Amino acid sequence: MIHNPILKGFNPDPSIIRVGEDYYIATSTFEWFPGVQIHHSRDLKNWRLLTHVLTKTSQLNMAGADDSCGIWAPCLSYDNGLFYLIYTDVKSKAGAFKDTPNYLVTAENIEGPWSDPMFLNSSGFDPSLFHDDDGRKWLVNMLWDFRQKRREAFAGIVLQEYSAVEQRLVGESKIIFNGTSIQITEAPHLYKRNGYYYLMVAEGGTEYEHAVTMARSKSIYGPYEVDPQNPILTSANRMDLELQKAGHGCLVETQNGEWAMVHLVGRPVVENVKRCVLGRETAIQRMEWTADGWLRLEGGGNSPLVNILEFDLPEHPFPNEPDTDNFEEERLGIHWNTLRLPPDPTWMSLTERKGFLRIRGRESLSSKHRQSLVARRQQAMNCEAETEVEINPDHFQQMAGLILYYDTKDYVYLRISHDEKLGKCLGLVRSVKGTWESLSESEVSIGESITCRLRVVIHTDTAQFYYSVDNGEWRSIGPELDILHLSDEALDLTRFTGNFIGLCAQDLSGAQKYADFNYFRYSENMALPPASKNN
Repeated sequence: MIHNPILKGFNPDPSIIRVGEDYYIATSTFEWFPGVQIHHSRDLKNWRLLTHVLTKTSQLNMAGADDSCGIWAPCLSYDNGLFYLIYTDVKSKAGAFKDTPNYLVTAENIEGPWSDPMFLNSSGFDPSLFHDDDGRKWLVNMLWDFRQKRREAFAGIVLQEYSAVEQRLVGESKIIFNGTSIQITEAPHLYKRNGYYYLMVAEGGTEYEHAVTMARSKSIYGPYEVDPQNPILTSANRMDLELQKAGHGCLVETQNGEWAMVHLVGRPVVENVKRCVLGRETAIQRMEWTADGWLRLEGGGNSPLVNILEFDLPEHPFPNEPDTDNFEEERLGIHWNTLRLPPDPTWMSLTERKGFLRIRGRESLSSKHRQSLVARRQQAMNCEAETEVEINPDHFQQMAGLILYYDTKDYVYLRISHDEKLGKCLGLVRSVKGTWESLSESEVSIGESITCRLRVVIHTDTAQFYYSVDNGEWRSIGPELDILHLSDEALDLTRFTGNFIGLCAQDLSGAQKYADFNYFRYSENMALPPASKNN
């Protein structure tokens, strides 16, 4: 069996292709750098994170981008020996407007190097490139209509031809589909089969009413006939399902003629409570075509399945990745991410002290420009993380430690700092929906210690932090904390990223005090929490 989701943790808006016997999925990364994750499989069951597409500032500069802006809904395709990646770099989503420049990058090898971006348009988001069998190429994207007189800002799907020779859009842009009664029509993908152009879209919004719908036409320009059994996939009004938010689908045909759809899902960490701390993930379903030419879930129905039968492909597992990063390489490992910009030697180094990650403190956790933070996705509901840090702060504005980070408004942070009374000290701070607080009852003096180990143990909706001074016994610090605010749904405004676990440093004095991290361990094989309590 294949157990869903196949890409766990924050991996939304999947776009899948097959090249020979290899399968690749591109997913959204929003304000996290590098941009666009590419996962690889040969059996549609076992997946590994292979590479990223946007790895330098000439391709992607998100300095100042708001939370949940940045890279939305990349579309990966392949034609005539060249990989194409289309994406939106959202610059603003405030008020009635959305600034959504769409770009194209290409590469001969999936692992790069990828070209610098070619600007396409900015009329809406979720762009997708379709390679027709006559050699022509077509861009489709949703159209954003900011006018307040319109009841629905999602104004349909627009089509325009792309000239590979001129490397630009040519001809007229035309609305080809206005959506169904479900509305909020986005994420278009075009396919061609048996003389029909099939248009797959997401509708209902990327929350609990999310859905996949289909339409078809003999002409790429339409008119498109709506599937009479839409939606073909949804979790709407079914809170009993383990996989919620099902939508934003993308199709692939195997080399053996089987069909699969990858799609977005979310998993609430508490039953019947709409909070997805892991963010939006990627699942896969087996699909089949009916005799009259419509696409259906294999076996019937339209609800996402947790377990599906494997595909007729040789099993191809990948080696397990180590739990611990000892920072022995000169570059960050593939699972690490930074906010909005790539790391550079002015604030992060793996070579200044061999075997340590050195982070120089810069701006606060509210900053959207110069944060000194490296983090990885939380990918299991029950997990733990641990590090060892050395820092000698001499001012309360200097701090470093272990963080659970959703965005600038929501985080929980166990940090070493300095207090006029306690001296070098350890304490918990958190921000909930933008309201910052220090959990003063958690503050502990750690004297002249050299090293301090920090640990967090996450059980679904709670987190308990621990510390150990100079390799002494582990002690708990602070209460067991509710972390449901580290979820997509915790604010009134829609958010799109899951929880990250990271290492960071701040120095609000501007002196750039550094912290050295000896290792980082992330494990989904839960150990028993330490028993000692801090008094």
